[in-house]
Amino acid sequence: MKYLSAITLLFLVNLLAVGQNAFGLKDSLRGSLRPERNYDVSFYDLDVTVDISNQSLKGVCEIHLTANQALSVLQIDLYEKMNIRKITEGGRELKFQRTYDAILVQTNLKKGENAVFKCFYDGKPQTAKHAPWDGGFVWAKDQNNKPWVGVACEGAGASLWWPNKDHLSDEPEKGMEIHITVPSELMAISNGNLSKVTETDKTHKTYHWKVSYPINNYNVSLYIGDYAHFSDQYNAADGSVLPLDYYVVSYNVEKARNHFEQVKKMLEVYEHFFDKYPFWNDGYALVESPYLGMEHQSAIAYGNNYQRGYLGGRIPEDLNFDYIIVHESGHEYFGNAVSCRDHADMWIHEGFTTYLESLYVEYLFGRKAALKYLDSQRSMIQNKHPLIGPRDVNYQGFPDSDMYYKGSWALQTLRFAIKNDSNWFKLIKGFYNTYKYKNIDSETFFNYVNNFTKKDFTPFFQQYFYHAEIPKLKIKVESDSNRTRIIYKLIASEEKLELPVEISIDGRVIPLEAGTKERNIEFRKKFKNIKGVNNQSLVEVLPVEN
Repeated sequence: MKYLSAITLLFLVNLLAVGQNAFGLKDSLRGSLRPERNYDVSFYDLDVTVDISNQSLKGVCEIHLTANQALSVLQIDLYEKMNIRKITEGGRELKFQRTYDAILVQTNLKKGENAVFKCFYDGKPQTAKHAPWDGGFVWAKDQNNKPWVGVACEGAGASLWWPNKDHLSDEPEKGMEIHITVPSELMAISNGNLSKVTETDKTHKTYHWKVSYPINNYNVSLYIGDYAHFSDQYNAADGSVLPLDYYVVSYNVEKARNHFEQVKKMLEVYEHFFDKYPFWNDGYALVESPYLGMEHQSAIAYGNNYQRGYLGGRIPEDLNFDYIIVHESGHEYFGNAVSCRDHADMWIHEGFTTYLESLYVEYLFGRKAALKYLDSQRSMIQNKHPLIGPRDVNYQGFPDSDMYYKGSWALQTLRFAIKNDSNWFKLIKGFYNTYKYKNIDSETFFNYVNNFTKKDFTPFFQQYFYHAEIPKLKIKVESDSNRTRIIYKLIASEEKLELPVEISIDGRVIPLEAGTKERNIEFRKKFKNIKGVNNQSLVEVLPVEN
């Protein structure tokens, strides 16, 4: 009872912290780093048998960990739909109780002590209604009526199907092993490298996969189906060779061979801007999935049906590339290699990766094409919520697309504000390489920018990331027969905000520095057409006042 009272107190504190947002005890148990989670996972070993006919799982997960403090109670996460049958440590069975999706295990660990907890579990995992936007399993059939199974759980959490410490801040630094047992006529694919395939019995095989890098829990996945496998390779600038593995349903091999050729050019682009593919030793794989796509580390889910753009649309008509390949592979850099430590900062995953799409276009088609590509995304920015959400609760993003498109445009606006593309590309490459394989928050990026540029961009970050609304550019024109005076200012929540802006005077673009106090520029000439332009920054231009 004393322990449950502490949980209730934490619940009340979180309610006060997030104001009117509807976060409760269940969210706090998932989203906060409570004392019962003060341990570091070094390795997972997951062994799961998939019963396709019953849409159920049975498995054992070993959690290798180190206690950061003395622990009498330790939290492991697994959805209520799933059953924990037994938990052992050092050969002895431990007592535990469940509170929502949290398993509270009685233990006696000393600070710095290493331990291996084995969780025996089973059950029918949550089914996704509309994967990958809602988390869960997809139990589908391919065109030949053969089973086709996948799982996507970003936001919902990996604990919907396997027991783990389900918090973004803790990735197993020594990687993971994943063993999947399926009917012998099917193939099971997961992250990393396939180390072996063993016969479990006369009707089942087990596929053994090994991940050698840290990995986000929600990136751990499985694919089961009538797959065919073919290989290719990418030659990096330094001469090293990256294996490319493609797993597609059996009747799509020839179609995939041609369509996946664009992978090599995409890897070249990202290598140019950032560095070589970050999970080199685990290889790069595309796996055809029964849902649109997901950035599963080294085993990217591909379900775009071999079309250009996003299911044939979304990108400008004069561009021809597969959006899912470009976007989900971009997540290998931002989301998988550089990861946020709290759902509140998911723009780091989605905003950066969406911006990478424009860099892909810029590299292949030029700067004007990249600005056109970015402009095609502006209509999807809604400005209803700040980009950064409340921390320490189960915050799963926004009911709109701002973490993608506003996040991307905030980066584009920062690039325009820095006014030096050479420095901009050094900045983002340096940031990526500094925090590769690390978990960060938004302030990590903000501080890096300020230190790199030796300029305080704090008002910029406050405006674009902590306020829902974007700045507005107000222009007033006073003119007579031989003189024009243009008065301009920013309307913004941050009083110290300053931004470069552009105005068009009779078709000629003039750069100006704008702040929240009125400034002016004067010409000894009368002009016919004066207007604000915003094709390089996320600023709303108000109608010109005469």
